[in-house]
Amino acid sequence: MKQSVSLITLGVADYARAKAFYEAIGWSPAMDVEETVFFQCNGVVLTLWARDKLAADMGVPDDGARWGGVALAHNVGSDPEVDRVVAEARANGAEICREPAPTFYGGYAGAFRDLDGHVWEVAHNPGFGLTEDGAVVLPER
Repeated sequence: MKQSVSLITLGVADYARAKAFYEAIGWSPAMDVEETVFFQCNGVVLTLWARDKLAADMGVPDDGARWGGVALAHNVGSDPEVDRVVAEARANGAEICREPAPTFYGGYAGAFRDLDGHVWEVAHNPGFGLTEDGAVVLPER
C-alpha cells in the first residue's frame, strides 16, 4: 500500500464563520459545495464541514470534546513567516496556545486553535525541505 493522506476534514460549529476565518488568514477555496469548502493544499485537500454532519457521516457521537489528540501543522520557510501566520490567526480570532519561539529541535514554531478548537502548529524546521508548492520533504536516512 502506498502511504498517503489525501483529505483532512475539520468539523466546524459555524460553517460561514469557519470559512471566513481561513480566508482571512490567506487560504483560498478551490471548491465550495453545499456548505462544504475545499482548500487545495500541496497534495492534500483540507475540507471544512459542519461538525454534526461530519460526526453523523463518520458514525460517531459528537460529544463536543475540545481536544481530540490531533494537531495539524503548517510548515513555512522562515521564522518571520511563523510570526506572520500566528499574528494573522490571532487578529482573526484564534486562541494562541503557544507563542512563536525557538524549539527543542532547532526550529521555530507557534500554535493556535482555530475558531472551532482545531489545533494548528505553524513551524519553520530547518531540517525539513520545502518544495515550491509548500510540500514538506523529509531528510533522507
